[in-house]
Amino acid sequence: MSESSAEVVADVASAAVAVSAAGAAGGWRRATGIAGVAIGVVAAGAAAGVALERMTVGRGMRQKARLALDSAGPYGSLRGMPGKAFADDGTELYYEVDEVDPEAAPAAIGPRRRRLFGRKSPAPVTVVFSHGYCLSQDSWHFQRAALRGVVRTVHWDQRSHGRSARGVAQGRDEPVTIEQLGRDLKAVIDAASPEGPLVLVGHSMGGMTVMALADQYPELIRERVVGVAFVGTSSGRLGEVNYGLPVAGVNAVRRVLPGVLKALGQRAELVEKGRRATADLFAGVIKRYSFASRDVDPAVARFAERMIESTPIDVVAEYYPAFNDHDKTEALAHFADMPVLVLAGVHDLVTPSEHSEAIADLLPDAELVLVPDAGHLVMLEHPEVVTDRLADLLTRTGAVPAGATVKGYGSTSTAQPG
Repeated sequence: MSESSAEVVADVASAAVAVSAAGAAGGWRRATGIAGVAIGVVAAGAAAGVALERMTVGRGMRQKARLALDSAGPYGSLRGMPGKAFADDGTELYYEVDEVDPEAAPAAIGPRRRRLFGRKSPAPVTVVFSHGYCLSQDSWHFQRAALRGVVRTVHWDQRSHGRSARGVAQGRDEPVTIEQLGRDLKAVIDAASPEGPLVLVGHSMGGMTVMALADQYPELIRERVVGVAFVGTSSGRLGEVNYGLPVAGVNAVRRVLPGVLKALGQRAELVEKGRRATADLFAGVIKRYSFASRDVDPAVARFAERMIESTPIDVVAEYYPAFNDHDKTEALAHFADMPVLVLAGVHDLVTPSEHSEAIADLLPDAELVLVPDAGHLVMLEHPEVVTDRLADLLTRTGAVPAGATVKGYGSTSTAQPG
């Protein structure tokens, strides 16, 4: 980290303290701008300080550029058959199903798939995608585009994210837990895919959700799950992540951030105004903690920014404590006898690749893929790599025939003999 970056980190830590003090003194309107800084820190998934690039373009020009990028590209535009599931506390969970296109899927089912499922006409495999913190089902845009029509998929929004409803239990001031998210996933599976084999794919918090599902419903994993992919996630010890900060910076942020978030969540309306006022800073935060390569498509970066900034501050605040309590290392044993993909960006500052290596160490037959020049949102930054490895996993599970190939990021076809 450069000297200037370290100074910014120190400034952010000081800002967090200032927000807390301002709240106690009732000076919330004066602290609104600082609140935007603190929100950007967490909403990027970092939950810690920030190193920012210097801005060289006028604010008005940057605002016009954001508006132009909002209308560029099809990112997040894919839609499927909508459905609703209901969590055990009554929360309405939104999901979409993309069915197999008979014209895209080959009529013949290979002998390997028949052996795997034990019958000549197996129930279609359903691939269930779970997204990460402050994102939505749209974060899988590229993979969804590539697999569409070839395999049945379910994409869902975690509670209080995307199109799902605000958590009912959280309305009663009950904390969010990773265990609750595992039960939410079970409700979605029961509604969207009540029978047949499953492949579970989870990014970041979504991977933790999959682990929580296994911990609470081992019989479901044993009887129906035929493969799993963990992308940029962790089985525990997230409290030790330093987010690329010096020791002094990360310690300061950890000390003040929980209290700051709680206070900010209680003043959501004022804070959201501050968040909009600090959009330029917010964009820098997202770039820092989402991507590692310098040549990320600006429209993709803006797409990620839109997803993250759409997560209300009170949702950001109520989820944050759950990560420090997350420990699902023992649950990984339920995936030991099936094809597993563990994939991470080498430069992920949110869930460092060492956490993926730790998962792979506990699942020695898993395929471990570490993507160079990639950050936390690896499925958006290097979509072709993630899609290719997912396609290979689906082939190994029998979800797609061996002839299926992925072309780029937007289409999948079945190779025909020449």
